[in-house]
Amino acid sequence: MPFRDTAPAGAPIWFDLSSSDPERMRDFYAGVFGWTYDVSGAEFGNYVMFKHNGRDVAGLGGKQQPEMPDVWNIYFQTDDVETTEGRVREAGGAVVVDAFDVGDFGRMAVFRDTSGAFVSTWQAKEHPGTQIWDEDGAPSWVEMHATDYPAAVSFYKAVFNWDTEVTGDSDDFRYTVQIADAVQVAGIMDATFLPPGVPANWHFYLGCDDVDATVATVQKHGGSVNMAPEDTPFGRLAGVADPGGAGFMLTSLSDWKNA
Repeated sequence: MPFRDTAPAGAPIWFDLSSSDPERMRDFYAGVFGWTYDVSGAEFGNYVMFKHNGRDVAGLGGKQQPEMPDVWNIYFQTDDVETTEGRVREAGGAVVVDAFDVGDFGRMAVFRDTSGAFVSTWQAKEHPGTQIWDEDGAPSWVEMHATDYPAAVSFYKAVFNWDTEVTGDSDDFRYTVQIADAVQVAGIMDATFLPPGVPANWHFYLGCDDVDATVATVQKHGGSVNMAPEDTPFGRLAGVADPGGAGFMLTSLSDWKNA
């Protein structure tokens, strides 16, 4: 299985869910993906650490702002949070939560890019982030739907020093892949298809041995379907949401990223 104890520079390193009902959501993800979990003490707000095949896969915590929707947060690796904050500001973004220590586990910050999408950074100490990838029930890919595609590509190149490769450049499909340490780590899609008022946003994909069966299991446990399963050049994809409304994508496991 593809275990990972360190992340390439600028790569996605962690995922956690901000939820209005953490107890229900921990049971939902355990039921759908077979994740087990440990619950921290009050010092860390009863934060839930999900494990998959014995490895850390994602986290879950209560929302800090009750009026905000339930959402999955994506963290990108950094060797120095303060340096990344400086790059965010220089590139025109805004730091929403200044750098702070999470015990001895790591150091993090939250920022908003030039199009309004939120993303976090993680400087690992004792907690190396997500340790299992590209397996059934494990993260497989992250992708931004950009309302200003050229600006988004430029912003993230500046902040994370990504190399990039254009993999689609037609009116129907514009897409840039970000590369860190010679590994494809994320994608940015031209999302002019988004309805007016819908902001740019990041998505993450969980791998599935059987996308259709996983969609059915999501519904069985109280989740919903945002995008019905469909075949694409990148595998079979679907979009779903948990019972709290937090959305994520499902993808069949394939080697398209290395094609």
